[in-house]
Amino acid sequence: MTALTAYDIHASLGMGAGKTSVLHGITLSIAAGEWTSIVGPNGAGKSTLLKCLAGVLPHSGTVTLLDKPMQSLPNRERARQLAWLGQNETSADDLTVWDVAMLGRLPHQAWLAPPSLADKAAVEEALRSTQAWEWRDRALGQLSGGERQRVLLARALAVQAQVLLMDEPLANLDPPHQADWLSVVRALVQQGTTVVSVLHEISMALQAENLVVMDKGRVINQGRCADASTHQALVDVFDGRMAIHAIGDQWVALPVEK
Repeated sequence: MTALTAYDIHASLGMGAGKTSVLHGITLSIAAGEWTSIVGPNGAGKSTLLKCLAGVLPHSGTVTLLDKPMQSLPNRERARQLAWLGQNETSADDLTVWDVAMLGRLPHQAWLAPPSLADKAAVEEALRSTQAWEWRDRALGQLSGGERQRVLLARALAVQAQVLLMDEPLANLDPPHQADWLSVVRALVQQGTTVVSVLHEISMALQAENLVVMDKGRVINQGRCADASTHQALVDVFDGRMAIHAIGDQWVALPVEK
């Protein structure tokens, strides 16, 4: 089964004379209930593709979410089914951590309705899973960059969507909390959630089930993370500056000097 499909996606950034074509006819399918990572060199179009899949960036072509055309879904229904954590996301600094995470429950709430018991339970679960529960009464503006990132992740988790898209979710996270993030992702997949992440950390991306390798606005390869063809595509798009090695039951990317 597929959670997301994209067919012939073209997208541009900028306006007027400064408009630049970024994606060039991308077609791909994202498997349901698995973790797919999108990787590639800087400027490959990774974040732009993720925004198109999330329905937050205008594009040509077709995106389907759970077998329904994205544009046909009412906003509230789409927001329940797909959660989005973008790069450098912000929220009002005077909001408490609890209130920021509760924003993830808005698609489930009636207009101006108070949070239900289910909303509160979902927010508590999300904050605990990101180790942010103890800060629930603190203002977001009092937190460090890494702490804020964990709260914004909790906001996305609180949606309890079937599909979760994350753009550079490890930004500002130290290695222990990167490991915690990995545990959260694996738990989500075990529950049947589809996770799609854009990552610069190639070794972390290789922990996923599937890898989409991009370069210059195109998908160069899509395959299982353990496949030799996937490893070769990674080496090629990074100009041979890395090598993929097996360490125990994991794959890691190590730099190669030239």
